[in-house]
Amino acid sequence: MLQRIQTLFLAVVAVGIVGLLALPVWDKTAVDGTQSVHLTALRLVHEQGTSSFITPVWYIALVGGIVAGVAIFAISQYKNRLLQSGLCAANSILMTIIMGLIMYFIFGKAKDLFEPNVTGSFGFGFYALVTSMLANVLANRFIRRDEKLVRSQDRMR
Repeated sequence: MLQRIQTLFLAVVAVGIVGLLALPVWDKTAVDGTQSVHLTALRLVHEQGTSSFITPVWYIALVGGIVAGVAIFAISQYKNRLLQSGLCAANSILMTIIMGLIMYFIFGKAKDLFEPNVTGSFGFGFYALVTSMLANVLANRFIRRDEKLVRSQDRMR
């Protein structure tokens, strides 16, 4: 049913991923202010004086869109809890891929562009992804709990 708690958690997953797509993920500015790096779900921008170098990372946004779509589809599959649980597991894998890509671009590419000892700051988009991952785990837990309850009721009949 749509009023179950896992529906709320799956909606948080979808909203959080939209937040990841719309908000900045990571920023770093040089101490002297001449250079900066910004990571969003679509691009990695390295601004150096008046010039800027853009690296497209649109596949983070693509996988994020897939995660949001799967979460919305999982909400509509409330009658089939096993499929819903499988969709949540697939979303966990996809969100782990997104997290890995973000960490690769932050620590593998962007951090070493200038002043490697200066750390950047995570933006709201990163925290939206972490919130989505947590909500997905909780949704999967409540789906499994409902399935366990239904199976125990079938045994008593």
